[in-house]
Formats: sequence, C-alpha cells, structure tokens
Amino acid sequence: MKVELEEYNAEWPERFEQERAFLLEIIGTWLVGSVEHVGSTAVRGMVAKPIIDIMFGVKDLESSKGAIEILQSNGYCYYPYKSEVMHWFCKPSPEFRTHHLHLVPYQSPLWQERITFRNMLTQSPKLAGEYAELKKSLAAEVAYDREAYTQKKWPFIKKVLSRAKNC
Repeated sequence: MKVELEEYNAEWPERFEQERAFLLEIIGTWLVGSVEHVGSTAVRGMVAKPIIDIMFGVKDLESSKGAIEILQSNGYCYYPYKSEVMHWFCKPSPEFRTHHLHLVPYQSPLWQERITFRNMLTQSPKLAGEYAELKKSLAAEVAYDREAYTQKKWPFIKKVLSRAKNC
C-alpha cells in the first residue's frame, strides 16, 4: 500500500470530533481520561496521510477487551498490532483507511509520548517543518512500504521526545 501524503485539510479536526462523538456513544463506558486527536492530522498545517489517528484512554488493556467486539460490529477492523501497549483498529478497511483507533491505557508511557510529540509539533513551527520534510522524503524513499515509513520516522520522534524530557 502506497504512502500518500496530503497537504493539511481543515476538515480533519471536524472529522476527529465526529468520530470522537461516535466512539463515546458506542464504547464510552470504557473511557478513562480523554479521547485525543494525535498523529499528523492533529497538527495544523502538517502534511499527513489523510487518516485521523485517535487515542482513546482506557483503564488497562485487559479490562477494555470487551470494546473490541463492539468496535468490530461498528465498522472497525481490529489487529493485534503492538498488542502489549494498545488495542489497534483501522476503519473502514485495511486497504482504505480513514481512521486509526488506539485504545491506550490512560497516562501510560505510550499515552505520554504521543501527547508530548503532538504538543511539541503544535508549539514549534520549526520542528513541525523539519518533521514535514522528513515525512516527504521518506514517502518518496519507501513509497510502498508503510512499515518502513513508520520505522524510519522513529529516530526523529525519539530525538524530539528526549528533548522534551530534558526541558
């Protein structure tokens, strides 16, 4: 599947809010903490794959397993991707994705990393610009390898997160 980036779309925050409301309706009983718009579509002006990344806070992975079946019966495809730290879903299909949903224990290290990275990009246009350039070059370099695209972004993300810890 090709990595295709799009320029920022002002409709992305609204799409997040619509999906957030839907998720609260169908699995709100599992919510602990908050529902967050993460990933590049959450950063105003950022080039991104046009997929809304949603992080949904849960108490823990074991007690939130009941949400998996409900989500599957409401248009989400479940995959045990990084199952030691989250329950991961895509919608409407693996071939055509409009949403990624991550059920993540609230305030866990993964939760903190994603919030911190999003906030740092939002607060620093310079940092956001560097990340956008990296994403564009990687999309050209590994256009048909989504996993490699994701992995090759990690050194940049780690550097940003280590900078945040040292502040």
